[in-house]
Amino acid sequence: MSATGIIRVVVTAASLAVVASPLGAQAPVIQEFPVPWERTRPRDPWVDREGNVWFVGQTGHYVARFDPRTQQFQRFDLEQGAGPHNLIVDDRGMVWYSGNLRGYIGRLDPRDGSITRFPMPDSTVRDPHTLIFDRNGDIWFTAQQANVIGKLTVSTGQIRLVRPSVPRARPYGIVMDPRGERPWIVLFGTNRIATVDPRSFELTEYEIPRPEARPRRLAVTSDGAVWYGDYAAGMLGRFDPASRQFEEYPLPSGQRSGPYAMTVDDQDRIWVVETRVQPNQFVGFDSRTRRVVATAPVPSGGGAVRHMFFHRPTRTIWFGTDTNQLGRGQVSSPVP
Repeated sequence: MSATGIIRVVVTAASLAVVASPLGAQAPVIQEFPVPWERTRPRDPWVDREGNVWFVGQTGHYVARFDPRTQQFQRFDLEQGAGPHNLIVDDRGMVWYSGNLRGYIGRLDPRDGSITRFPMPDSTVRDPHTLIFDRNGDIWFTAQQANVIGKLTVSTGQIRLVRPSVPRARPYGIVMDPRGERPWIVLFGTNRIATVDPRSFELTEYEIPRPEARPRRLAVTSDGAVWYGDYAAGMLGRFDPASRQFEEYPLPSGQRSGPYAMTVDDQDRIWVVETRVQPNQFVGFDSRTRRVVATAPVPSGGGAVRHMFFHRPTRTIWFGTDTNQLGRGQVSSPVP
């Protein structure tokens, strides 16, 4: 099922320039920490309840923990060829990761290093991609090359799959709505974003009116609006699920920006990284005033920043880079 919205492209001097924000935005202060295992593509960090930062080494086949207080790293090796792509950490401290090259979702217990695997029910689904928890602690996920969106019910281990309406839609980034009930997904091989009804498991697709658009990651603000980065054209887009209308705003580097990693902070500012420019550029966009409010380069260059995590207590954004760094961007003063 698909629906087409109305698009409004907003191009103003204010949207292109960095301006002062009423929310007190400033350029993020970015610090990077060299990961001790060379050329392993550290990526997709998640901060646990103790303040530890977990991430995967995609080409090194490991899960790792970083303590920002001591700046010490600890590595948990996976089987060779696991190709972990993404991880999330539950309230019990269990680390869930996507075995992108082996067709399973894994659960690592850091207390003893034991791993439980949840294989895909369809053997053709070999590439679980990005994971996200819903409000019940169950896991929704994408599988890009297999062209599916799935849900893992943690209590039973049951996995359900649903496919987009077109082949090679490439489900990629995934986030939950503000209530934690409904997932939103970008279909990177198309000009569409999608959602799955958590009760009926029916998938609905919405077409961005520009056929050339290729959304890659996304974020959801507190008003329920779905924001996406158009990797092909360098636009930041907003979709209103109530009105089904689209709005788009050009990013500072224009068509060559290649927006990739995205997140949203506790002031409803969208943070996106332009990755087709070197060094990669952090861009902060105030979703309320619809203005770019901050930019900052990634010190190491970044190569490509692919995914980010906003940690509310410290108001920091954590990310990994293709230059083998784990990064932290301070975007506001920590919560008192």
